[in-house]
Amino acid sequence: MRSLLLAASALTLTAPAFAASPETNWQAKGRELLENVINIPSVTTRPEEVKKLVTYLKGEFEKGGFNDIVVKDYMGTQAMIVRWKASGMPKAKPILLMGHMDVVDAKREDWPRDPFKMVEENGYFYGRGTTDMKNGIVAITHSLLRLKAEGFQPKRDIIVFFSGDEETGGDGARLAATEWRKLVDAEYALNADAGGGAFTKDGAALGFGIQTSEKMFQSFTFTARNPGGHSSRPRPDNAIYDLAAALKKLEAHRFEPMLNETTRAYFQFRQKQEKGALGDAMRRWLANEKDGAAADIIEADPLEVAMTRTRCVATRLEGGHADNALPQTARALVNCRIFPGVDAKAVQAELQSAVGHSVQVEPHGSSTPSPPSPLRADVMKVFTSSIHKRHPGVDIVPQMSTGATDGLYFRANGMPVYGVSGAWIISPEDERAHGKDERLPVKSFYEDLDHWHDMVKALAQ
Repeated sequence: MRSLLLAASALTLTAPAFAASPETNWQAKGRELLENVINIPSVTTRPEEVKKLVTYLKGEFEKGGFNDIVVKDYMGTQAMIVRWKASGMPKAKPILLMGHMDVVDAKREDWPRDPFKMVEENGYFYGRGTTDMKNGIVAITHSLLRLKAEGFQPKRDIIVFFSGDEETGGDGARLAATEWRKLVDAEYALNADAGGGAFTKDGAALGFGIQTSEKMFQSFTFTARNPGGHSSRPRPDNAIYDLAAALKKLEAHRFEPMLNETTRAYFQFRQKQEKGALGDAMRRWLANEKDGAAADIIEADPLEVAMTRTRCVATRLEGGHADNALPQTARALVNCRIFPGVDAKAVQAELQSAVGHSVQVEPHGSSTPSPPSPLRADVMKVFTSSIHKRHPGVDIVPQMSTGATDGLYFRANGMPVYGVSGAWIISPEDERAHGKDERLPVKSFYEDLDHWHDMVKALAQ
């Protein structure tokens, strides 16, 4: 969201104007859902709390008239699948609505408020998960409950998939995209864990993005080995020094820049906004995607880091075994976010070549290639229409996430995924996902409820 810089647009941060009944009741229901799910500390390392959240959401769906609900136990936690069958013969394959119920942990002593008790204060909802991403699972749940109550009859199946471990292993999405595929198979998926918009404090629009691509997560270990010896008699070679030298080479290394359909569309828009040196670099790079110097200028901008290529960075370090012994082993963990379409083995080979053979580069864990999703005209049209209903004229820009979501497993197994959140934040003040005092503007939350209602209705009729 932060990297979208659009033309100015007026925006007020007052509380939403409550309409007459029954609309008021649906806003109240949305707030009730959000408060209840925030107040359940569904951290992955507390699987019993994730299961409490499953029980709560399942109950809400059942009260709303949904009875095709499957709860899947896996890896000590749970996922939930809800199906709303089409009225009559389906006109098309199902739509999958997806998100995750788990959140990263938060320490009470770090927050001025209890992170697992929702608080409404000064136009904001505070609490862990208000932006990542309990607001999203509430918006999906709320949209289906409301549509059902309004008598809407979908002409294609609507499937909901909520995982319980996106913030850690991602096994729920992996299983859903493979072993449980018959339960969730769809023409495409709409992901509440990506997309969305941002505004500056003075009301200038920073844009709304639709996420159609995301990088692949893969770590590597850099290992230097040495016979070692007594520290009183230093050798000319040293495992720690060899590793340090390799990490300096990693710091300086740049992978070849590249573009795909999503990032080209994104930078075609961005270059129209940037009139100075940054804009010139974008225009040069769009003309020649192998122009590494132009890509380096782009990447130097804090909003565009990692947008032009694969990036790898050292994140953990260990070495030696005694104070008075020369190190026999030194090791670093290097985390890479790999550009879609690039093979992890090719990245490993390039890293090995870049750092030399004083260290050994090996994969740490596995990776899941995630190809970009095509820019579907129907999804783009409905998403744009819904956003413009609330923010007329704001441009919609395709996004590539530098991080990863559950969507990557579905893309990897042939299902297009689109990050279509309608929530927005004030940037940079509200960029607090995974951090202290996570919060979401109240107005943004209520807009997102209406956004999902309108979007699902349009795509399923």
